[in-house]
Amino acid sequence: MSRYAGIPEEIDPNGRRMGHPFRRTLAMSLLPAIDRVALRIAAALQRDGRQSAQQLADHVGLSATPVWRRVKDLEANGVIRGYVALLDREKLGLSICVLAHVTLVRHSEGAVEQFEAMAKASPEIMECHSTTGEGDYLIKVVAPDMKAYDRFLQDKVFKTPGVANVRSSVVLREVKYETALPVE
Repeated sequence: MSRYAGIPEEIDPNGRRMGHPFRRTLAMSLLPAIDRVALRIAAALQRDGRQSAQQLADHVGLSATPVWRRVKDLEANGVIRGYVALLDREKLGLSICVLAHVTLVRHSEGAVEQFEAMAKASPEIMECHSTTGEGDYLIKVVAPDMKAYDRFLQDKVFKTPGVANVRSSVVLREVKYETALPVE
């Protein structure tokens, strides 16, 4: 089933299908060197980063050598940032996931830099986003249990100069977790 199920394709005045608006906008906003085939290669690698050049070639309809060159170009251009294995956090004993809004003191010298340095250095913080709205940052934290999360707050977050407030929301269940970007 298409990722764009339910979103109607646009039709030009001559009755030709133009594709889904989001997909077209995404493709047009990327670097000119990223064509439809390169996007298909990138999408296939997102699904399984361990595919050989031959497997990718079979998927996109080219021979292995041009596919390998395109993969190397995607890596060199920074479109492919790396390859990872996705681990199950609960099977590793990290059963608590918390989304926390962090508010900084507005007039504190260096507060932003100190908070961001702490976030980058803390392996418990899986994601950190500077945001508008309720807080200055939204962080995603994993921990073995609530006691460990409290220790993380006390030992790291609250000891960071400039942190004024933290509002935590414990994740009850994960409804969707996706690492693949919508490029195809």
